[in-house]
Formats: sequence, structure tokens, C-alpha cells
Amino acid sequence: MKIIRIPIGTYQTNCYLVADEGSKEAFIIDPAGDLEQIKNLIDEKTYDLQYIILTHGHGDHIGAVEGLKEAYDAVLLIHEEDAEMLRDHQLNLTFRMGEKIEIEADQTFRDGETLMVGSLELKFIHTPGHSKGSSCILVEDALFSGDTLFFNSIGRTDLYGGDGRKIIESIKNKLLILPEETKVYPGHGQSTTIKNELKKNPFF
Repeated sequence: MKIIRIPIGTYQTNCYLVADEGSKEAFIIDPAGDLEQIKNLIDEKTYDLQYIILTHGHGDHIGAVEGLKEAYDAVLLIHEEDAEMLRDHQLNLTFRMGEKIEIEADQTFRDGETLMVGSLELKFIHTPGHSKGSSCILVEDALFSGDTLFFNSIGRTDLYGGDGRKIIESIKNKLLILPEETKVYPGHGQSTTIKNELKKNPFF
């Protein structure tokens, strides 16, 4: 598995391009913007982009979605409870960024469902709290945690669909139970591990 992190935009959102190196099939998580940069990287690596996966529906994670769908005919996935955010620029907050992005997901997923991309198995973990449909994606020993779990911190809960109690429950009951060596790739900031968060995250 090859993981390429692409920090994008004012909010330095972490976009992740992930590929099965054997088949060259790939998926991208939270393409926040910089469409041409992302396309150039996909083409340079000769990856076959199969899926665009969103950890949640906020505007700082979706800026390049439409362009990537058009360029690669990739399938757009989001948790069923955040699909409404994609359809409404008021809910996804793109109106605050000078845009009005409204997109329809091709498919939605639920907690515990899996997806194969080449030889890679992706498991979707619903972790409500940052938004109603916020989710993480577990692939082998890598957890893409969106805006749920950060290095020594957690996601904000003061936006539409946020819930402070739920985000703590989500992290404790679904993420911190993973093997300690699990690598965590968050939506913003540096990567971490479950072991580090168990020991040093002040919220736990």
C-alpha cells in the first residue's frame, strides 16, 4: 500500500492518495482542492482512480471532488448521514469560502461496511461527533481519521451535526480499541498512532 499525503489550502487539509501498488488501483480521501496538483500526481503515478471517499461533508474537504469525478469517472462515497451536507452549500459551509458547492454522492456507506480496492480492504467506521456522518477508514494498519481524531487532540463539535459527547464516545469505543501500533492519518496536522493518543491525548 502506498500512501501519499497532500496538504491543501488555507486550512491545510490532509488529502490522501492511496494505492494498491500491485494493481495500481487507487482511492483518494478528502480532496480539498488543488485539482491540477492532484491530477498531475495521479497521472504521474499512472494510478487508476476508483473512488473518492469523504470522511465527512465539510467544505474544506471537498473542493476538488467535482473535477476528479469528471476527470476519472470515480465513484463518490460518503456516510449516509452526511450526504445531505454535500447537497447544501449552507450545511457544508462552502458559502463561507466564496463557493457554493453542491454535490450528490454516488453511493453512501454505513458503519462496518467494507470495500475492496485492488487487494486493499477498506473498513468504514462511523464516528459521529464532528458531524453526524463523520467516519474513519481503516486499511491494514492505517486509520484515516478525518476530523475525528488528531495528534493529541480531537475534532471541533460546534458546527452543524456536531456533538461533544458523541465524539468522545466514538473515539473511545471505536478507535482507541484498535491495535496500539495503528498509524493515524488525520484530516489536519501531523500523523500519530493509537498508542500515542492513549498515552498523551489530554481528552482521554
